[in-house]
Amino acid sequence: MASAYTPGLTVSGDIVVRRVRRLPIKGEVLVKVGEAVVPDQIVARAMLPGPLQTLKLAERLGVEAKDAPAIFQLKVGDPIEKGQLVAETKGLFGRLFKQSVTSDHTGTVESISEVTGNVLIREPSIPVDIRAYIPGRISEVLENEGAVVETRGAMVQGIFGVGGERVGTIRIAVSDASQPLLPADIKDTDQGVILVGGSGISYEAIERAVAVGASGIVAGGIRDSDLIRFLGYDIGVAITGQEQIGLTIIVTEGFGFLSIADRTFNLLKSLEGMEASVNGATQIRAGVIRPELVVAKPSTNTSLESDPEAFELKTGSPIRIIREPYFGKLGVVTDLPATLKVLESGTEVRVLSARLTDGEEVMVPRANVEIIASR
Repeated sequence: MASAYTPGLTVSGDIVVRRVRRLPIKGEVLVKVGEAVVPDQIVARAMLPGPLQTLKLAERLGVEAKDAPAIFQLKVGDPIEKGQLVAETKGLFGRLFKQSVTSDHTGTVESISEVTGNVLIREPSIPVDIRAYIPGRISEVLENEGAVVETRGAMVQGIFGVGGERVGTIRIAVSDASQPLLPADIKDTDQGVILVGGSGISYEAIERAVAVGASGIVAGGIRDSDLIRFLGYDIGVAITGQEQIGLTIIVTEGFGFLSIADRTFNLLKSLEGMEASVNGATQIRAGVIRPELVVAKPSTNTSLESDPEAFELKTGSPIRIIREPYFGKLGVVTDLPATLKVLESGTEVRVLSARLTDGEEVMVPRANVEIIASR
């Protein structure tokens, strides 16, 4: 009989990690193939055009629009400074009723209109920098776009996260995988630290971590109500990672307080004291993106990757559901029906039956689950 395989979250002490670092617009790549990079190093830069500002020259001088360009003291392409005198009328008898105009903005003169009498000033360009994010070497340069950074080390993926890319030193803040992270577990000296909790993160612990300047938190779960309270809104199903929240949060098991898998917790313990890169970006739908923690060249040489058979979907397989309405729920496969089931959308798919940890029996599409390692 054919075997079915479904991917799980990566939890490995020895894996090659490649990350594409791409600019949003074409720019300049600042690194070469083979070059060693550190997380904060800028690998590519682009310059976004600054905003256009309007100087109503004719109106402020009290002259006809067609006469304004002749009075303007600069030309297209000239630099201009805020407060700089840019135009002045001769006035009556050279002194009376003289009008002058100074610039309200710094930038470059982009155009002078005889129709409107306005001057357009382009403010300075805004640099857009892309950093390496992980330490490693440049394996590929994408011309005018960015580069690919490659490293070998440890990686832990989560099921959900918020917050962007950050770097910090790993500290195990709890005694075991079943202990939630509480405010008392967070020290005043945890600035720049990635805290590892156990079964969950309380709202108060998140606030405490932000207050001391921690870089991130990794734990088994988080209550949906605590996350909404912290963010100030319900995150929905959109891609995460752009939140301006002061730290990055990664949960490895799901919503609620769920003990972090022993395999994951033991790996993180072996990495304590090492510098890690974290990213909370998550996308659940097509083009799945997982939050992650990456440590380059860890001291352990033991690979914790499961062999392919560990991902064989069969009766008794421990699973996590990765789609609503059971998103984040854990369970065990109880049956794998051979016949296809018709969904409300009219699509025929293969399904499985599972018993969730709360005892509920559910039937879900096989594509909506991933196998997790046994604890």
